[in-house]
Amino acid sequence: MKKFSILILLAVVAILILSACTSAKAEPEPVEFTIKMHEYAFTPSSIEVEVGQLVTLNLVNEGTLEHEIMFGRQVKYENNRPNGYSVDMFMNGGVHPEINTTSAMPEDEHSMEGHGGYMAYLGKTGDSGTITFEVTEEMLGEWEMGCFELEGVHYDQGMHGTFIVSQ
Repeated sequence: MKKFSILILLAVVAILILSACTSAKAEPEPVEFTIKMHEYAFTPSSIEVEVGQLVTLNLVNEGTLEHEIMFGRQVKYENNRPNGYSVDMFMNGGVHPEINTTSAMPEDEHSMEGHGGYMAYLGKTGDSGTITFEVTEEMLGEWEMGCFELEGVHYDQGMHGTFIVSQ
């Protein structure tokens, strides 16, 4: 009888240990999304990621106009026109994303003026790029992705979407 009690006790301990191991949250798998930019939308218009994930955003300009993408909250205005975000998602998250594009930023004085934060710019049809970063806890919540080209006309025409960071 004593051996039977010891076996039951060992089985209970083993079950507890195994259940503790399986309930621990595993590191999230890296994810990759392709964001197509066209007049005047992003496809997909909503993306959801998790804290701890390594994220790669593949960007493609499928439109006929130049486009950009920024991630943030609280649209800021310059001369009554939307011109970037007051809170940049990457700066808020303490992240320096790796941004690579086939487009060179235009040299005119308005290309970055007032935008603040990180931006990927795709100047013409067929241009592409990537943004790669690891999601931090400071990024939790709902963010917006937007294009502010043509002094905010793209944004006003609906070129924005949601970027959701969950636990």
